[in-house]
Amino acid sequence: MKSPLALVKEKFTDKKSLVTAVQKFSGEELWVAKTSKNKGLAHVSNAKLLRLHQTFSQVKEKFGTRFKLIDAIIALESRAKDEGYRSRLLAFPVPRLWDMYKSAEKRKGAATTAAKAPAEKAAAPKAKAKTAAAAPSATKKKTPPKA
Repeated sequence: MKSPLALVKEKFTDKKSLVTAVQKFSGEELWVAKTSKNKGLAHVSNAKLLRLHQTFSQVKEKFGTRFKLIDAIIALESRAKDEGYRSRLLAFPVPRLWDMYKSAEKRKGAATTAAKAPAEKAAAPKAKAKTAAAAPSATKKKTPPKA
């Protein structure tokens, strides 16, 4: 595992170019302006800048804008008519929305596999009953009570 500084030097040559790469995502379509005006991105750690760049790159590639990401979250959670939820999501930054999307997608995948599991379980007892009938049953010996 490489250190964040080594990754910055490997991918971006220096921190200044990483900061400019992250600032390219700071338009209206992906960015929620919550940075400190006095410090800016130059005072953010290398690890956090790398995570931001990776997250913004993935969201930009998959959805294009944060509004489409919000729509995808709402669709996954089946809350299309909930305007209060949509307005609450609009205030969230992209990394938080991305985490919510991945969690919702994972839950949806787990729900579909859980729906398939009862059908498999229903077939399993029939198979067990056939094998139990074919094999002699072993009864447990009872010990007489001590007097």
